Amino acid sequence: MLAVIALAEQTALNSISPYLPEMTKSFPEVKEGQAGLYVGLIASSFALAQFTTNFFWGWLSDKIGRKPVIIIGTFLTMCCFLPFGFCKTLWQAVLVQALMGLVNGNSGVVSTCLGEITDRSNQSRAFTYLPVVYGIGGITGPIVGGVLVFYKNPLNHGRPNPYPYLLPNLFSAVVLAIDLVVCMFFLEESLDEAKNLPPLGKRLSSLFTWIWQSTSSSRPTYVRRLLGKRKNHDSQHLDGIDEEDEDDDESDVDTSESAPALFPHTNGEELSRKEILNRDTILLLVTYFIFQLANISYNSLYPIFAEEQPPTGRGLKPEEVGLSLSFAGAITIIFQVGIFGKLRGKLGNKMAYRVSLAFFVAAFALMPWVGYKDGKSGQGMSSGSAWLWFELGLVLVIKTIAGVGGLTAALLMVSLNAAILNAFC
Repeated sequence: MLAVIALAEQTALNSISPYLPEMTKSFPEVKEGQAGLYVGLIASSFALAQFTTNFFWGWLSDKIGRKPVIIIGTFLTMCCFLPFGFCKTLWQAVLVQALMGLVNGNSGVVSTCLGEITDRSNQSRAFTYLPVVYGIGGITGPIVGGVLVFYKNPLNHGRPNPYPYLLPNLFSAVVLAIDLVVCMFFLEESLDEAKNLPPLGKRLSSLFTWIWQSTSSSRPTYVRRLLGKRKNHDSQHLDGIDEEDEDDDESDVDTSESAPALFPHTNGEELSRKEILNRDTILLLVTYFIFQLANISYNSLYPIFAEEQPPTGRGLKPEEVGLSLSFAGAITIIFQVGIFGKLRGKLGNKMAYRVSLAFFVAAFALMPWVGYKDGKSGQGMSSGSAWLWFELGLVLVIKTIAGVGGLTAALLMVSLNAAILNAFC
């Protein structure tokens, strides 16, 4: 079920990349030669908004369970895809992407669930296959985003389409809607403290009931006890009531009513900040920041580079960009399933992570030397369409190995560090 969730979300999010540069150029605020700047602005608005709420979604999943947070995130993300296809100005696109980032915390919660349903005997295998799912989403998403863009009106081919990027977003919303239904019926709660709670719908009903009862004039026993606990405690000290009288008073109270179960009961044990932010964790977070900076920067820059006209870019169409990204997704699956496990077994997580960072350096260094279709627009390593695709594919393979290897190694090191920390505590 976690794989289904990750696949649906990656398909939806990856569908934006192929057409985003061209969509950005169509905005009236974007001047010629500034597409790269504003593509970065749109992508950064999503990432910045997601950064501001990731801790909140993690905290909320600890309070109400993993499944409700995943359902909420999937539903709100689906709702954000619907207006994105209707965006006609830059500020609309930035606003929708920011909202999408604010409500999307599923990636972290899915990784947490995966860690909770596995142990050290199968954790490495499970986290190795997570990037495989991302790779499949890297195939399906760009195909959707590249192929479903229609510049001509589907109902009247003689007129231009006023919303050429609407269909990929509608398709992504449908995928997320199917994912939402599947999650509601088949996803099991992985947080132990929340497994015995009533279903989400009943808890929401209990929440509204609790709010209504708390604000009404005649409150039930459990609300009166909760709200008057401190007041009664102070008055008992002032009146000199002893413990026996207090017990008698409590026994007279009708205890047939109990508070509705809204949140999981925990044992109250919490790790201190010093225990969480130890030396290894801080070093891993710093290097992982560098890794993700390279990974996300490359993912944002590549469509701009590929679609920009020569000599700045290579003049590819959105569907060609989508197919090239799908090729990278296929390489992800092949590398992850057939090669990476054996390499990681020989190199170890730390060395695999270092090699991945080095491969990113190579991918960034080689990309400007990819040739042109006609061979006349600039100084590439070669000329001709065949050489262009060969060189582009080679660089994408190097980048894919770097991204997949680094992500898997980092996730395994984080999980192993957390397991050691829990065992120590």
